[in-house]
Amino acid sequence: MPIIGSIIKRAIELRSLSDKENQRRFDGCKAQQATLKKLLRKAQFTHFGEAYNFSDILSSRDLVEEFQKNVPVHDYNSIFKKWWYRSLNGEPYVAWPGKVKYFALSSGTSGASSKYIPISNDMLKSIKKTSVRQLLSLARYNFPPEFFEKGKGILMLGGSTHLQYNGTYYAGDLSGITTSNFPFWFQFFYKPGKRISKERDWTTKLDEIVKNAKNWDIGVIVGVPAWLQILLERIIKEYNLNHIHEIWPNLTIYVHGGVSFAPYVKGFERLLGRPLVYMETYLASEGFIAYQKRPGVDSMQLSLDTGLFFEFVPFNDFNFDFDGNMVNNPKALTLKDVEEGKEYALLISSNAGAWRYLIGDVIKFTSAKLNEIRITGRTKHFLSLCGEHLSQDNMNRAIELMCHDLNIEVREFTVAGIKHGSMFAHKWFLGTDDLVNPETAKEKIDDFLKQLNDDYRVERIAAIKDVIVEVLPSKVFYQWMRDQGKEGAQNKFPRVIKAKQLKDWEKFIDKLKQDNTID
Repeated sequence: MPIIGSIIKRAIELRSLSDKENQRRFDGCKAQQATLKKLLRKAQFTHFGEAYNFSDILSSRDLVEEFQKNVPVHDYNSIFKKWWYRSLNGEPYVAWPGKVKYFALSSGTSGASSKYIPISNDMLKSIKKTSVRQLLSLARYNFPPEFFEKGKGILMLGGSTHLQYNGTYYAGDLSGITTSNFPFWFQFFYKPGKRISKERDWTTKLDEIVKNAKNWDIGVIVGVPAWLQILLERIIKEYNLNHIHEIWPNLTIYVHGGVSFAPYVKGFERLLGRPLVYMETYLASEGFIAYQKRPGVDSMQLSLDTGLFFEFVPFNDFNFDFDGNMVNNPKALTLKDVEEGKEYALLISSNAGAWRYLIGDVIKFTSAKLNEIRITGRTKHFLSLCGEHLSQDNMNRAIELMCHDLNIEVREFTVAGIKHGSMFAHKWFLGTDDLVNPETAKEKIDDFLKQLNDDYRVERIAAIKDVIVEVLPSKVFYQWMRDQGKEGAQNKFPRVIKAKQLKDWEKFIDKLKQDNTID
């Protein structure tokens, strides 16, 4: 173990020097042009490539312009109904060469039914490549040699690695697909290990991790904040600890992604004996999109030369309707045209057969020069009843500031836009185990949003006539997710709740009140 750790440390140092030199010569726009050309060339003889004249696009003078002119924008439903279902039925050369062996099951926070996202061998190689680059970025963090030399464990709290096989393809959580492709040396570090990772029952998996926690020397933890916080709390309770560092003294890094960490920071840090280094990552079912490369920044660098071509659709009323649905033929920008501080919905073309595919995330460039971004929300999770344009980023920040002012922890929250007479109101549901006066919380949230968002401040005078806050025990949110079959791993509670989902959520709360489960 110490020998392997020393070898990896030295490799990181040497490779990071080479990586820095390559970055000095790196041109993101040229890398994206080259990536698109490689994608089109490889896919030109697929059914998709022939349908949209990839061979002609490759011979055109302006590759990007012709690509955007010939290939329509897709969401999941449109690309699956016309193309991906054929790959699911075992047909080869549909949208990418060869036969698709793996499909990642993904539902995110917006849909009830699972989506089948194709994962090609080329995509797996790209994920490995970006993962290595993230590993190399550790050289920038000035960790002491002991961190690498002791061969500490990396606890990855993900979904079940068990894959379903139907005779044609394997389907399951992306973590299951990527885990089966880990390099041999990573098995020395990977926790909770193959047996526990395959467990499909979430409660049983947590029980097993808690049981084995005392036997591991964990240096890195990876996972969604809400579920990882629950796990750490359980370990602390089980072993009667003051904080998690009493059992894992070498815990140094927390790698998080999939949801903003800001609302969880206060509660999470109560579980620690000393500060951790936080690293954000953007690994979606559609590809390894970005990762935090520099310490001390709230942003991630796009992976521009690993098989993903990006387009950016301005997230505004011209391109998206009230429900977050994209209009036909929106104006999509490429990397050279983006501006810092503006919000864009992300389109991806990938080496797994996604073409101009709307993944549902909204991002903002924090540095156009360094190609660094921050996720600000989901296209379906913005609230704009009357032009307030309230982003998930605004919501997270307002909750964070309120928690700081009131010295409380809000573990989960969601907000709904509702009718209020002839006008509108926002209704917030806060999940906390602290004593909170709903009126005080309302005033704080309202005041902070007025400071964060000028459109909201204007509409609070004109059209949003009230803000309503309902305080609930945090367990209510987790119980709801359990009932919806979305407990654990990569599942997140939606930050904006609408339509039928809102009605079901309110019925669920009313029933708990009737049963005297909550006050």
